[in-house]
Amino acid sequence: MPLTRKGLFLIVAIIMLFILSTGLTLLTPWDDPTKLFIRVFALFGYLSLALTTAITPFLVGIGRAFGKSFIKIHHIFSIFGIIFTTLHPALIAIRALSAAIFVPRFDSWEIFWALAGRPAFIFLYIALASAVFRRRTPKHWRLLHMLMYIVLFLGIVHANLIGTDFQNIGIQILFNLLFVTSLVTFILKRYRNYVSRKRIRSM
Repeated sequence: MPLTRKGLFLIVAIIMLFILSTGLTLLTPWDDPTKLFIRVFALFGYLSLALTTAITPFLVGIGRAFGKSFIKIHHIFSIFGIIFTTLHPALIAIRALSAAIFVPRFDSWEIFWALAGRPAFIFLYIALASAVFRRRTPKHWRLLHMLMYIVLFLGIVHANLIGTDFQNIGIQILFNLLFVTSLVTFILKRYRNYVSRKRIRSM
């Protein structure tokens, strides 16, 4: 199937989101290119993962729009999200010469949530593993894969509390809206599944 006009529009819109995120990031002063990349990778990772979840209720429409199977589109967003989300703490660890930044902190309630990106990173890879090995755990992989929404929740809390770029109101609005959009599409998908099961039972 060929790429449709709607698919082209979606591609342009997605590219514009990445460009907008980068532009707003550059408005915050920076004196170290590595720190800038750390910030950009965090935003790109979150944006990609949020888009991955947001498109799930529209698998048929997304597939037709892009002229590809929904799974391929889903995997593309997922791969970008995982790569950027991994590069964010990896660069921090390299700068600090310590792997401790991957370990969740439970010193206090405030510290746990400020550093909520740490458990989010762990949950991300659990969700990834559940998809990779879904044939071995057919009954549980979907439940584990839904940890992605916990990842997005922990990530947005972490970003709002200590994210450098979240001092910018544009970034703050955009990424909090992305999180809300992910929640809305999650509810929409669950509702559609409920209606579908109810219809089947009534037949």
